[in-house]
Amino acid sequence: MTQNPFLISPERLAETLGRPGIAVVDASWYLPAQNRFARAEYEKAHIPGAVFFDQDAVVDPASNLPHALPTEMVFADAAGRMGISDTDTIVVYDGMGLFSAPRVWWLFRVFGAKDVRLLDGGFPAWQAAGLPVETEVPSPAPAQFNARLDRDAVASLDEMQTWVSNGGRQIADARPADRFAGEAPEPRAGVRAGHMPGAASVPIGLVTEGGRLKSPEALRDTFAAAGVDPDAPVVTSCGSGVTAAVLNLALASLGNADVKLYDGSWTEWGSAADTPVETGR
Repeated sequence: MTQNPFLISPERLAETLGRPGIAVVDASWYLPAQNRFARAEYEKAHIPGAVFFDQDAVVDPASNLPHALPTEMVFADAAGRMGISDTDTIVVYDGMGLFSAPRVWWLFRVFGAKDVRLLDGGFPAWQAAGLPVETEVPSPAPAQFNARLDRDAVASLDEMQTWVSNGGRQIADARPADRFAGEAPEPRAGVRAGHMPGAASVPIGLVTEGGRLKSPEALRDTFAAAGVDPDAPVVTSCGSGVTAAVLNLALASLGNADVKLYDGSWTEWGSAADTPVETGR
């Protein structure tokens, strides 16, 4: 395992594959503009025994927001059908190295799993190491996942409005800088362009390099340059709550235990009628 307690190397994972209590999850998800199809890529090649986590399906069915945090019952049912228990060591990866997998890493943790890792470098690093892949989709035996939502890890719209108005918590926005500035249109209809007043722009490309998390020193420099104290309370946001989790991972890796994720993210804020929006860098 690498020095970061949240990461596991491809070689170390390869040594543990197939052991009881080890669950491997392909959490690939792509933006429409990336023109990649996660499920099809998974079926073409994945780490042996890995199950596919559909981030568009394991959501709150009562919400009209994309990737809305599922209920405890929905998450427990989905994880159990994937053969995953909350007592397992869960290893999550994606097809870009470090893009969508942190969201599922965060989900498992926020629902009570105690040992959740990310594959360092993701599936590209696994392939580059010459490790085996398979095409067969596994049919795991059902498991029991006891989901207990850590509500303190999730920020609501009401909380965001309070922090925007009164301060009290730093806001780090993981979207690309041009979307943050309102210079590029939002990909979802009806969502205004721009950012929350007082938010800091920390695009995920600034905290990753080559599909991996940057060094602690580089991460600290990145957050400081963006005006974010990585040791103080932070709430992260993005477009729909997926890539914000990359910032949660980065901050947790620096030892910050007080980081929330705004699950509604910009889709909720930017489409509300009464939320303030700023533009510019």
